[in-house]
Amino acid sequence: MKITRYLFVFAALLGGLGSINAQDIHFSQFYMSPLNLNPAMTGVMNCNTRVVVNYRNQWSQVLKGDAYSTYSASYDQKIAVGRSDYFGIGGTLWGDTAGDLNYGTTTGRISFSYAKKMGGYRKSARYLVFGADAGVSQRKIDLTNARWPSQHDGNGGFDPTLDGGSTNVQDPDFLHGDLSAGLMFFNVMDEATNWYLGIALHHLNQPSVSFTGNQETLTGRLTAHAGGQFEINRDFSVLPGVIYMSQGQHKELNLGASARFNLGSRSDGQSWQLGGWYRIGNKVEGGIHSDAFILSTRFDYGNYGIGFSYDVTVSKLSQAGSANGAFEFSLNYLICGPEKRSVYCPRF
Repeated sequence: MKITRYLFVFAALLGGLGSINAQDIHFSQFYMSPLNLNPAMTGVMNCNTRVVVNYRNQWSQVLKGDAYSTYSASYDQKIAVGRSDYFGIGGTLWGDTAGDLNYGTTTGRISFSYAKKMGGYRKSARYLVFGADAGVSQRKIDLTNARWPSQHDGNGGFDPTLDGGSTNVQDPDFLHGDLSAGLMFFNVMDEATNWYLGIALHHLNQPSVSFTGNQETLTGRLTAHAGGQFEINRDFSVLPGVIYMSQGQHKELNLGASARFNLGSRSDGQSWQLGGWYRIGNKVEGGIHSDAFILSTRFDYGNYGIGFSYDVTVSKLSQAGSANGAFEFSLNYLICGPEKRSVYCPRF
């Protein structure tokens, strides 16, 4: 188990110091982290203001206190423009840390969007939304607990007084800018039936993220996503969803659906969801591999939505332990006001 743990930590270190391009965070409950998914989702909601909090803890059985921990908090609101269009503005703060070296990233972003009505009526309409965001990221690493190959004698001995590789790290704490843009189209048929499509391009400026002073570019990421809600009857709806991400050599597909059960009238806003999702990725040398099966649940009460999920690892990583997946918690809160002229938006 210790060997496995060190391999995980060493992999995280390589991600920051070597020639491997840095990769982005991801949430299994991507549908409950809209501003991280696509800046075009800024302000797309049924109320005027939205607050979202996400937390993810990954591989805690293997890495113990050095597990991957990811948090995110966002705020966004919509502003009426003309008779039926909207302007959205929001902000997001997220952080990610892992390993003995506390290799981490902290990012703050401001996002904007404009939603243009393409046709329809008050409660049944189609919208095209353009969004963009700009932010600043901090990347840092703590070399206090770092161990280097030159400090091992090859026979199991370790001498921390020997010179390691820390002299190659020129800047263990630095900032860089970040830009993203996205589009989304949604079609609302009625209060309980809708579908949407979206695409986003992240890291348009492709900043350098090297700790060693070399030119190590943060590769741009493409995100494509789709989903919706389809009412079977007044007490039961199906919510399918899919997300595809591509960043350099790495690709990921996550798809599945949730079943929503209304616990009262539509106006009460009380419902319970149960869902299953399947995530696969590509192998760099070719082919695909199964990553995880995701169990999710969500409870909505009035303007509150609380979601829980657990990633059941099905890849070869499952050999490290039976409970080495990822736990995730999400909370969103809507603040509604007197403005009621809007078409109903998809629910996230």
